[in-house]
Amino acid sequence: MADAAALAVAAQLSAGLADRGRASLVATGGRSPGPVYDRLKDADLDWGHVAVTLSDERQVDVDSPNANVRLLRERLFVGPAAKARYLPLTDYAEPALRALMPFDAVMLGMGEDGHIASLIPGSPMMVEAMDADGKVLVAESPAGFGSPPVARITLTLTALLQSRAIFLLIAGEAKRQVVADALAGADLPVRAILQQDRAPVRVFWTPDY
Repeated sequence: MADAAALAVAAQLSAGLADRGRASLVATGGRSPGPVYDRLKDADLDWGHVAVTLSDERQVDVDSPNANVRLLRERLFVGPAAKARYLPLTDYAEPALRALMPFDAVMLGMGEDGHIASLIPGSPMMVEAMDADGKVLVAESPAGFGSPPVARITLTLTALLQSRAIFLLIAGEAKRQVVADALAGADLPVRAILQQDRAPVRVFWTPDY
């Protein structure tokens, strides 16, 4: 899975660099993308013209094990990919984020509750954040939702869909069943990614990690 996902993301970034001289990547946290970053960091790309942001971030210290940016620092921003420009969501400025859109590649993980990014069932910001036609690009979720249950900042659905390609990374039978349920119509956040016609989606799955 990691080999295939890294090749797919690199191909998207390469196409963006060839077409426009720049490319943008929305990275993600969690367990699934780590091995992808291990491979992607050595991709033969003009990393100096690649901008990277995150699908979501926990409102914790940047050195915390729970910080998604820590995963990027340790697994992606090493070797050639260290030349990429990083745009933190915690320093959110709409013009800077909008300038990256449409993103060349969006990487997403998924929880067993069907959440993507920090679009977590039950969070009070979900109605606004899940509006596919909304104007808000970033939303904040208060503490008490997700694992760990810390405050978070996340790209909204309308922002995630402004992408040339979305790559969903999942592992294990339980998450495979969640995707199947979403495709069958279950009211889960991931369904909004899987059942839309604005951006192509590829699902990468591995039986175990």
